[in-house]
Amino acid sequence: MKIRLLSASIAAMLVFASACAPTAPEAPPASEATTPPAAAIPYGANSAASGTFVHDSVTFYYETYGEGDPLLLVHGNGASLGSMAAQIEFFSKRYKVIAMDSREQGKSGGSDAPINYEIMADDLAALLDHLKAGPADIIGWSDGGIEGLLLAMRHPDKVKKLVAMAANLNPSLEAIYPETEAMAKDMVASMPDEAKTTPDGKRFLKVSGLLLSEPHIDPASLGKITAPTLIVSSDHDVIRLEHTVEIFNSLPNANLAVLPNSTHMLPYDEPELFNATVQRFLDTPFVKKDRINDMMASGVELSKEMAH
Repeated sequence: MKIRLLSASIAAMLVFASACAPTAPEAPPASEATTPPAAAIPYGANSAASGTFVHDSVTFYYETYGEGDPLLLVHGNGASLGSMAAQIEFFSKRYKVIAMDSREQGKSGGSDAPINYEIMADDLAALLDHLKAGPADIIGWSDGGIEGLLLAMRHPDKVKKLVAMAANLNPSLEAIYPETEAMAKDMVASMPDEAKTTPDGKRFLKVSGLLLSEPHIDPASLGKITAPTLIVSSDHDVIRLEHTVEIFNSLPNANLAVLPNSTHMLPYDEPELFNATVQRFLDTPFVKKDRINDMMASGVELSKEMAH
């Protein structure tokens, strides 16, 4: 299990240590000073907070926590909502946090039909409709970031603000590193033949296959996204930094945060840094900066202060 999860995390979409197990995900380790003991609540396996609904002939499992404006969390490839335990714990103090296991993952069902990120984005829209919760702020990690971008494109009325962590627009080496691609291929190729025909094996192959075949998003199409968007990356991510910058530059209303000395697993490994960065974006009214005029105005004010 540990090898499988490590492989998937390096493969450009989010997969977590034991937190990605479909039945009993563990919460990220608590910080000595600031993070509450999230393990006290079995996120991802909490019947008291759970619900289900049917969309596109698939039964979806979700959990909700807290009160206030809706905030939707979207997990990564091969994981479950429990993998974002630290985000649920933090944001549920101020929002109504909604988190769902994506189709073919966690406790949600599946079908014989192929899957892609457009379908999964429509699943998120259906969840918000089911809960009568839109528009919502969206936080998506890895695959979840891709789905968040597509949700904002396909269902703009459902999105207030969007945070996309470590998303990519295509599966090519323009977006990911060669070692990332190699690890994804090895992960699929190393699966025993006898396991490929089991229900769990079929789900795994269908979901992990997305890593090498999806998505296919034209950067120019990101211009359709009007919601204020925060693009987040780690400086040692499996997504190329230049690709992340291309996403940022293609969005009309975006901020960019590249967080230091961190990896694709930032929301798990350093939840305090990730959560604080996201909260600042959600709290701050979005104002699109002008590269030149704003700089000049600030320079004038600075000169006045120095003159005194």
